[in-house]
Amino acid sequence: MSESSDRIIERSVNAWMADDIHYKDDEVDYHKNTIKKLTFIIICSALAFLSAGYAITVGDYHVGIWDSYVVVFQHLINSIQDDTADYIIWRWRLPRICTGLLAGAGLGAAGAVMQSILRNPLADPYTTGISSGASFGATLVIGLGFTIVGGTYSIVVGAFVFSLIPMSVIMLVSKMKGASPTTMIMAGIAVMYIFNAMTTMIKLWVDPDTLSAIFAWSVGTLDGATWPQVYTMTVFVIAGLFLLLLASRKLNVLSTGDESSRSIGVNANRLRIFCLLIVSLLSAGVVSFTGLIGFIGLVSPHISRLIIGSDNRFLIPASAAFGAALLITADVVGRTIIAPAVIQVGVITAFIGGPMFLYLIIKQKKAL
Repeated sequence: MSESSDRIIERSVNAWMADDIHYKDDEVDYHKNTIKKLTFIIICSALAFLSAGYAITVGDYHVGIWDSYVVVFQHLINSIQDDTADYIIWRWRLPRICTGLLAGAGLGAAGAVMQSILRNPLADPYTTGISSGASFGATLVIGLGFTIVGGTYSIVVGAFVFSLIPMSVIMLVSKMKGASPTTMIMAGIAVMYIFNAMTTMIKLWVDPDTLSAIFAWSVGTLDGATWPQVYTMTVFVIAGLFLLLLASRKLNVLSTGDESSRSIGVNANRLRIFCLLIVSLLSAGVVSFTGLIGFIGLVSPHISRLIIGSDNRFLIPASAAFGAALLITADVVGRTIIAPAVIQVGVITAFIGGPMFLYLIIKQKKAL
């Protein structure tokens, strides 16, 4: 005997209500996750701000952390009370700190995007050869006097131009038939080895003083930062972050695979090339000023992804904020751990990134 129509309607209504409750639960979970991601970004940004405030106090001339904020604020409103503190902070310390914040943010965001488009947690500006290209360009200028432009920015321009070559090679490889993300990352590593070999050859020919200058640049440092340098880096980093955030939704689609991307109208190869170009310019605009600061682009996205997931709309700004905080903290550690001697920030980030890189290799092998 079939069920009555009332019974069928009752069951249908109950099922609809159950689905509605389920959808509401999903909506609540979505909002909770969004709040969690935004909270992480805010916390990282606050840590970067506080780390910058503490970094201002580090040096022979003592300035309290609260006083440092006061001096900066007084300068901004043109109401300077302490000329000595104002000169030391604005002339020497603040350009260094701003350079560190911009470099950390740029490298962190670049690493997040590279890992997304290449679908490989080992990808970052350092492991894909951008930094090695910059190192070779700077070595040519310092060691052999080969300059593209003369003057103060000769090293910067040389490093910038040659840092674009590894990305150009990767983009050419990406256009080859059957090229995979793994193929592209291996191409970057191959170029990295070539540049490292050529850089080493130049080091063998130069005199000890020149070799010392090359070494000082190649280890990665925030020393000698100036306001014109900060302004130039700001243009690269802000423009790069803006363009990458515009592409973040499509990057989420790309993470599902090239075939899935094409099925919903996203040209995977074109998007990958566009993002590689932006990342290349962003990374080059950083490392050409700071030298080889490695592993920020590797560590920052990985830790951020563990906490907030792989949604690039949140991962890119989170990696930028975490990278800024991490780089400033590493610089403070380098300047205080054996004070008055200084350990360059590139050395500190290598100590952090090396074990993380090994961990990722082991984890990836298990996944394979």
